[in-house]
Amino acid sequence: MIEFHQVSKQYTRDNAALSNITLSVAKGELIFLSGPSGAGKSTLLKMIAAMERPSSGTITVNGHDIGRIKPSGLPYLRRNLGLIFQQQCLLNDRSVLANVMLPLLVTGHPRIDAEKRARAALDKIGLLSKAADEPMALSGGEQQRVAIARAIVNRPQIILADEPTANLDRASAAKVMEALHAFHGVGVTCLIATHDEHILNEAKKIIYLEHGRLVAPGANAPLPGGAA
Repeated sequence: MIEFHQVSKQYTRDNAALSNITLSVAKGELIFLSGPSGAGKSTLLKMIAAMERPSSGTITVNGHDIGRIKPSGLPYLRRNLGLIFQQQCLLNDRSVLANVMLPLLVTGHPRIDAEKRARAALDKIGLLSKAADEPMALSGGEQQRVAIARAIVNRPQIILADEPTANLDRASAAKVMEALHAFHGVGVTCLIATHDEHILNEAKKIIYLEHGRLVAPGANAPLPGGAA
């Protein structure tokens, strides 16, 4: 579903965010990206969404070469992606329900259908009772769960989550991860960048990055349960 072949991202001559990355992600996999701050985790996720383009190498997502996609093709690519970042970027001038409906309205769904699907997404993450509230009235963990509902309302094939539990208390982080595991459980491919030891301890597949390079477990890599 996702293929990186000798991918590098060079911002300046002395600043390589990623160097010679080759990896593959199969349909339905749940993969965690681990590594210290600045290791390249966020850049890797952004490149899958074509928010960043490779300096060299090729990235294919569902058979589409990211480096060759024209601006007109980006909405089609991202329609199949659910993007979750540390900063939820919820709109505070409208309700929780309106925030979750927005991706559907932008892509031309009828309002009645958009509201029905948004309510279903909120129900899945346990926040349907907050539909009429404004985002600022929610806790940080609840806001992050709303961001997840917004990310999955389009029924994406792939979820990309960048530090989705950062700055959350343990209970809130657990609820966020429970929601992500639920979507993976119905076949959604998930890539989750995190340095949270509690999450990594339970991970079955981890990709380690350090200084923009893949690091094999056991080769000076941060192992689950240790410092990330």
